[in-house]
Amino acid sequence: MTNPIVIVGSGLAGLTCAWAATEPCVLVTAGSLTAGAASMWAQGGIAAAVAADDSPASHADDTWRAGAFAGDRAVIDRITTDAPDVIRLLTELEVPFDRTPDGHLDLALEGGHSRPRVAHAGDHSGAAVTACMASAVLHSPTVDVRENHSVVEVLTDDEGAVSGVVVRNADGADETIATQRVVLATGGLGGLWAHTTNPTTALGQGVALAARVGARTDDLHLVQFHPTALDVARDPKPLLTEALRGAGATLLADGVRFVDELQPRDVVAAAVWEQLSAGRTVRLDTREIDDVTRRFPAVADLAAASGLDIAADLLPVCPALHYSMGGVTVDDRSRTTVPGLWAIGEVSRTGLHGANRLASNSLLEAVVTGRAAAADMCAQAGTSWNTTVPQADPTTLLPRGNTSIPVQVVRDILGSACGVLRDGQSLQDAVDALAPHTGDDVAYVAWLIARSALAHPHSVGAHRRTDDPAATVGPTPQGAPA
Repeated sequence: MTNPIVIVGSGLAGLTCAWAATEPCVLVTAGSLTAGAASMWAQGGIAAAVAADDSPASHADDTWRAGAFAGDRAVIDRITTDAPDVIRLLTELEVPFDRTPDGHLDLALEGGHSRPRVAHAGDHSGAAVTACMASAVLHSPTVDVRENHSVVEVLTDDEGAVSGVVVRNADGADETIATQRVVLATGGLGGLWAHTTNPTTALGQGVALAARVGARTDDLHLVQFHPTALDVARDPKPLLTEALRGAGATLLADGVRFVDELQPRDVVAAAVWEQLSAGRTVRLDTREIDDVTRRFPAVADLAAASGLDIAADLLPVCPALHYSMGGVTVDDRSRTTVPGLWAIGEVSRTGLHGANRLASNSLLEAVVTGRAAAADMCAQAGTSWNTTVPQADPTTLLPRGNTSIPVQVVRDILGSACGVLRDGQSLQDAVDALAPHTGDDVAYVAWLIARSALAHPHSVGAHRRTDDPAATVGPTPQGAPA
């Protein structure tokens, strides 16, 4: 295969790109196909304005508002406009979306949305969608799937353009694949935090690969904490889907409701954190949801594994790192600043999410960006590389070295300095602690995150600085215990 497209990662974004590509491609995945992909864990669904009383403009307004008005409005409008077509595509691929008795999509309400618009397949939507796309890829004659292989380096030529990748197999042997087209679909970086709902293997590998060869990154400090991770001794922490609150679940601090549960996630997470910091016990009450065990079987199983019954018990919860709004900066074709390098899905920074992702917009973004990259790559041969993305800050571009640091040490540093609430001194301490270890990819990404948070002294969305005198750190709870 001469000059194949190389796609790194087998979550929904990478699979969509491979499926949509019209030229031969190599799909490299560190485990078996879809293993370790956060899209397999998504419970809620895909947001799209498909109801008669809804519109892409309304979906865009909700996305803009939830993101604290910090997103790219043109990107938001484009992706929300594409959303109904994404649902049509996935329906054609036989994703088993839930339907009402009359055959219409059964649309769920989630936090931050002004109306029900989330298409879902039970409470395991991510797995259902990703599995269907994986099946389509496996039946594609143009896709060479390399399971149990990892891309350890992107190679560039003297002009700074992509010239290949170094791929390592499970035995540790390296192979160089010559290519001028590489797509990063490596997912997020939630595994860098001690409390996360992400796979612990999500360590920002794509950010490291891209930044090492000169790609711009933005908004790495903008990470979303899901307000209702099940607070049990498991790593990662089980996620209690947003749809539970959309169905009527309430949050209680020492038995008293303290927040509007359908506000955007950053607001609810900050409210939960305030109660926990005050020494109160926070629990999610799902007992009043009709037929809750049948409606949310995946959640019921997660809770049961920790000895809890969602129909009878109050569920202990805490915020946990859930999603990265920032990443490798791309344009509307998913191009980075490095010629021949695209980034899609959570590893990318598109501008859709602003400072706080609206519920169920992530799977949507994965499909839209995956298709955009595939279309651009297959039309790109022989054309010049042009992009609207500004060049990277050279002080962020550091080479790989021989240093190493235990991942758990990095998790402890970020968990302490870059949690729900941050302050300048803690962030500076984190930057200083990580700086000697930036030759290590995990420490390098953590350093970039802490450095980004330190450089943004004002609170916005999920980035909440306690030392920003112009901002209110959290919501004012109503009905909270004194």
